[in-house]
Amino acid sequence: MNDCLFCKIVAGKIPSNKVYEDEKVIAFTDINPQAPVHILIIPKKHIASVADTSELDMDIYARIMSVGKRLAEEFGLKGGYRLVTNIGKDGGQAVDHLHFHLLGGRTMGWPPG
Repeated sequence: MNDCLFCKIVAGKIPSNKVYEDEKVIAFTDINPQAPVHILIIPKKHIASVADTSELDMDIYARIMSVGKRLAEEFGLKGGYRLVTNIGKDGGQAVDHLHFHLLGGRTMGWPPG
């Protein structure tokens, strides 16, 4: 997607503070952090949101969960963390490219948002 912010980050056209990258996903710090640790984990493949995935995308979910766990350990989130995605405008999704937020380093409130 030529106009997708996250696709431009994946392509290296927009700089990011990368903390992880492999053949399927990339992770970088959020430019507007909502917690001491706020990392976005995105697939390199453009998928608009969870609502646009299929059974064929399950490997991407597994990879994102695995990377989320790994980064939580690397960033010392021993007390817990949140790994969430927003879906659609009403769900709070601001960029139409599937992404998960890894949030930690503080106590999370409930209910969120």
